[in-house]
Amino acid sequence: MHGQIRDLLRLGTETARDVAPVVLVIAVFQLFVIGEPLPELGDRLIGLVLVLIGLTLFVRGLVMSIFPLGDGLAHALARRGSLALLLVFAFAIGVASTVAEPALAAVTGQAAEAAAAAGLITDSEAAVQRYGDILRYASAVAVGAAVMLGVLRTALGWPVAWFVLSGYGLAALLAATGTPLASVAFDAGAAATSAINIPLITALGLGLASMIRGRSALVDGFGIVALASLMPMLTILAGSLLLGGPTK
Repeated sequence: MHGQIRDLLRLGTETARDVAPVVLVIAVFQLFVIGEPLPELGDRLIGLVLVLIGLTLFVRGLVMSIFPLGDGLAHALARRGSLALLLVFAFAIGVASTVAEPALAAVTGQAAEAAAAAGLITDSEAAVQRYGDILRYASAVAVGAAVMLGVLRTALGWPVAWFVLSGYGLAALLAATGTPLASVAFDAGAAATSAINIPLITALGLGLASMIRGRSALVDGFGIVALASLMPMLTILAGSLLLGGPTK
């Protein structure tokens, strides 16, 4: 118990050190560029303390639960020797963890509101909600497919550069067609891989690479996150071109 408290205090100190540059930049610009004291300083300081506590607990939770869980599941499934079962698990964990990403929900929700404001979809609460959900769940399914592809790549030893270079090249070509969802696609791709699914995806890739003879955790264990960011971009871009973008 005392060891866990000591680890939390140490992690809290490290988190405060990491956040300090951000706080310093904001304080300098507020005082010397804007030239005004920070409004509601007490609330801001309380919020900062809550952020530090939340980040500390979040990182500690990752170390205690998410990383070992993902690594353990990868080892258990790899020992069963069923690639099909491993691929199904990879797809399911990719979809489920991405649906839970708050960053993706925020980006797709704002994209739906912007589309309604631009007259691309009906400006009603139901239409905005439906359009945001379509973007969100399409991105989640795309991430699931990407994690499944990343697991297959690790199992077969395919170089990640094949997929990343060709995928981003295709995304650039699709974006050059002038689809109105190009910017949304790139932001959704970045937001789809965030605080919840990246630890799971990374632990899964590292655990699998360490279980397969001839695979390197450094070379083969990483790269799934890049695919998981890429696939929603391609999905939204291709869907926009095939379906004609947002419609009323």
